[in-house]
Amino acid sequence: MRSTAAPRWRRRKDDRPQEIVEAALESFAERGFAATRLDDIARRAGVTRGTLYLYFPSKEDLFKAVIRQSLVPILSRAEQSIADAKGPTAELLARLIQSFPLAVKDGAATAIPKLIIAEAQNFPDLARFYLDEVVSRGRALIATIVRRGIERGEFRAVDLDHVAYCVMAPLLLTALWRHSLGLYDAGGLDPQALCRLHVDLLLHGLTVRKGAP
Repeated sequence: MRSTAAPRWRRRKDDRPQEIVEAALESFAERGFAATRLDDIARRAGVTRGTLYLYFPSKEDLFKAVIRQSLVPILSRAEQSIADAKGPTAELLARLIQSFPLAVKDGAATAIPKLIIAEAQNFPDLARFYLDEVVSRGRALIATIVRRGIERGEFRAVDLDHVAYCVMAPLLLTALWRHSLGLYDAGGLDPQALCRLHVDLLLHGLTVRKGAP
């Protein structure tokens, strides 16, 4: 019986873009965007620089691919989960926040916010791309959840334009800390413990209490 599996060389060729993106993520996380050379990425991915250019015309294009493949899918899944949600809004918000440590369990992916902050002034196109693809969607996602709670009478009315920053700030801290002071902090920061506490504080501030004025 003839096998229908793709030949090894064809599977390998199809895998190359993903392997290049993974190598780029690791290289950017270690060295930063400006200091990383395409030769470094190609060597790490086991391809030639010419092969890398077949898939990604520039380092900026490769960095955008890193964002699209490592962070955008997380947002897409979260958006879908909200669209399908039926239960209390407090549970929905708690689930979203507490899923963060697992969603970015790959240490290299958590380096992206630090890279963007460090390089935003020198690479404004990348900063705008990140704002459009990640930050804007994240803000809208959180505003949608909180608006849902307000409309259902579960949450107090709050400033929807700024609530996302309050929700995201501790999550951003965990990513920045991991790739900066966390390297030298003997006590460490436990992302799961921080997220549990963050949920507790948030819900105590948002949730409408019976008998409250």
